[in-house]
Amino acid sequence: MEEEIGHFLNFLAVEKGAATNTIAAYKNDLQQFRAYVVSLSTNGDRPFWGQVDRDALLDFILDLRRRRYADATVARKVAAIKSFFSFLQAEGILRKNPAESINSPRVGKSLPRPLSVREIDELLEQPARRSSPEARRDRAMLEALYATGMRVTEMVSLDMKDLHLSRPGAHVRCLGKGSKERTLPLQEQAIQALEAYLEDGRPHIVHDRRVTAVFVNRRGERLTRQGFWLILKGYAKQAGITTPVTPHTLRHSFATHMLTGGAPLRNVQELMGHANMSTTQVYTKLADGYVRQVYESAHPRA
Repeated sequence: MEEEIGHFLNFLAVEKGAATNTIAAYKNDLQQFRAYVVSLSTNGDRPFWGQVDRDALLDFILDLRRRRYADATVARKVAAIKSFFSFLQAEGILRKNPAESINSPRVGKSLPRPLSVREIDELLEQPARRSSPEARRDRAMLEALYATGMRVTEMVSLDMKDLHLSRPGAHVRCLGKGSKERTLPLQEQAIQALEAYLEDGRPHIVHDRRVTAVFVNRRGERLTRQGFWLILKGYAKQAGITTPVTPHTLRHSFATHMLTGGAPLRNVQELMGHANMSTTQVYTKLADGYVRQVYESAHPRA
């Protein structure tokens, strides 16, 4: 059973060009489902995928709901299972696909809450109050994320060769989902923060010239998404931001503020690296809500 999962994950990586995070999530989902299938075996024999029927799939979904998994998580696990069984059928391992008639759970899209411009300013100000190499790194990361709308995975994956800070035309190159490359412009504050980090921050942390990562941890190794999240939560708390702030919050705020400022939807789609315009259109609702919020706080009779 593990072998088939391995073949499927390799198929996703090599032939589908799936993102590393997607492959990792599908691996966990399928291993969880495999463990559930094994638990159903009453005779102690190692079951094969051909023994899994529609009822077993429905029981697994019900078990997830009994354990109070979020709707979005259940939907992803079902998607992983459906894709896996479609692969097994296409490869001739299964004659019949038991997941074919299973409907994916419907998940309503909840709008992410962007930070206000004032909250962004206060957040970016926090690391600027310190002069340590780590603080210079943190300010550079926050400024770069808000300046470009990059995904956090894209940011921590940056190598030195991806930064082009010469003016005019300073920009950063990043690889997005499906290994699609984007060129993202940098504004002056982000350029200055990056220059300060590269000149008087990174050299004090990185002692091995072979390290190519732009952003590194205290050991001089590439910073992880989880490491950045811990850093961000600390600054959000210092800034007095009471609403939940995640690594994606700066990306949401970037898109919302760009649209509020009059940027065309197509340009924001390109900057965000969205394959479909419908994904970017979610932010038009956020922008409308943001304008309404500003209006109500500013108009004397609102």
